[in-house]
Amino acid sequence: MPDKSGLARKYFGSSFDKLTQIEQRVIHDILARRKTAVNVSKVVDQDLTFGQRIADRVAAFGGSWTFILIFLFALIAWIILNSYILLHFGDEFDPYPYILLNLFLSMLAAFQAPIIMMSQNRQAVKDRADMAHDYEVNLKSEMELMQLHDKMDLLVQQKWQSLLDAQEQQLAMLNRILQHLESQA
Repeated sequence: MPDKSGLARKYFGSSFDKLTQIEQRVIHDILARRKTAVNVSKVVDQDLTFGQRIADRVAAFGGSWTFILIFLFALIAWIILNSYILLHFGDEFDPYPYILLNLFLSMLAAFQAPIIMMSQNRQAVKDRADMAHDYEVNLKSEMELMQLHDKMDLLVQQKWQSLLDAQEQQLAMLNRILQHLESQA
């Protein structure tokens, strides 16, 4: 088995010290016969702060049909209730065009948008980590395949050599048999 310098030269055409951290880690994993694949989501999710977990839950709920239906029901109820009070009692709790409702909607949007953006930023970090890990796993797989090809080529070469040696032995035996037959004739 080659050493890390040999693998670096063979597969990257460079010295081990000039390789990226990922490339060096892949070479170490190959030499140690360690697996490279890990669940990146679990690793990233372990380091979440309380605020990040809350942001993810708010973003998940805010982007669900449950939220949309509850929100739609609340808006319709608000409009119906205010219209009913206005028509039957003449009170102006929140008269048309529902300025108080617009205020609540604006406040909801003002809070929900940054929380969703925090969740999206965190998801982008997770996606970048996932892409880097995919590259590492693919690189290791490619190097392992190249090593398998090298081993197969060596085995084929050895097999051909043993076949040539056997053929030479057979020809030598045939020559001895022919000489023996010629000497008897």
